[in-house]
Amino acid sequence: MSSLKHLSESPDRVEPESLDHFFPPDRQRIYVSMLMGRGGLTRRRAEYFVRLWAYLLLKEQQERGTGLPEPLTQLYPPAGSVACTHREAAELFYGNQERGSDRAAGMMIDRLVALGLIDKQFDGQTLCLQICSIPELAIAAQKPAEPFTLEPDSFNPRTDAIPVANLFTRAYAEIVKDSAAASHKLAKLLRYWTQQYPKVVRVLRRSDNLNPVAFYILYPVASESEIHFFQPPGKSFYLSNDVEEDPFKMATPGDSHCTSIYIRAWVIDVAHLQKANLKLMLQDTRDSLVEIQKDFPGICDLYSLIIHPLHEELRLALGFQKTFQDAQRPYSWVYLGLDRLLELDIDQALANLKLAPTAKL
Repeated sequence: MSSLKHLSESPDRVEPESLDHFFPPDRQRIYVSMLMGRGGLTRRRAEYFVRLWAYLLLKEQQERGTGLPEPLTQLYPPAGSVACTHREAAELFYGNQERGSDRAAGMMIDRLVALGLIDKQFDGQTLCLQICSIPELAIAAQKPAEPFTLEPDSFNPRTDAIPVANLFTRAYAEIVKDSAAASHKLAKLLRYWTQQYPKVVRVLRRSDNLNPVAFYILYPVASESEIHFFQPPGKSFYLSNDVEEDPFKMATPGDSHCTSIYIRAWVIDVAHLQKANLKLMLQDTRDSLVEIQKDFPGICDLYSLIIHPLHEELRLALGFQKTFQDAQRPYSWVYLGLDRLLELDIDQALANLKLAPTAKL
């Protein structure tokens, strides 16, 4: 299959491989984020649906007009059904990925039909697709976009526990066995941890509605729990699994034997995944570590887990080293000395970071 065209190229007509020119990835991510709450809709299915939706809309506009349509700023249902082959859908969904095929695209279309997102008609020769009405997206699209900023803030256990728990569950879906149970468990833990030590959780908050759209957990580890950093990481999954006892005990402020911080989560909602926001969160993380160091003067080691692609990009950019790899799963502990992060030039570290449209954080 052909690779996607660069955004700066001007295609002669609307084709699957030129979709990003007419509906940029940053706009696609906003709709993917809004769709993630629907039952049965994984992130990948949401990404495919948004790309299909935009393509059908653009194709309908071109068929009715005399030239190329203008780039889209928002999505709305096409007026009727639009012809779309399995080959076109495969190009939209898989691009130049090896696993993509016409048959796989057809199966994905059937899944989207079963989820009530599209209708399809086939007359024996032509496949036509129509986007179903999605009221929650229509309401969101009708609201004028007001400018807002993201601002670092303390975690508020009264208002932030549920949205932060839901952010975590979506971001770490790969290792979450039961999303409802994981969200409930984490909401309780966040409130409990911040009672023990308020600095453990921080958020990035929208200035307009005060909703948290990013958060991180910096967990000071008691010395007797450090052994878990030297064992397969799969044994230490607690937030996402139905394990009853947390293998990591939190250190008490003033504990001179505490030398390690466990970054238990570091999440930015996909709709806000931009370098400026990554920089803001990294700067706030570093400031928080300086504050935590006042309560735990012995901390010098930072540990975290690598689970998805963007974490791997950040690991390389920030200098974290892989330590212990899980033997049966592609998860590993990563380590960085605290002093190295405090000395890091964040602008330089992020300069070459590539944020792919499908990257998860």
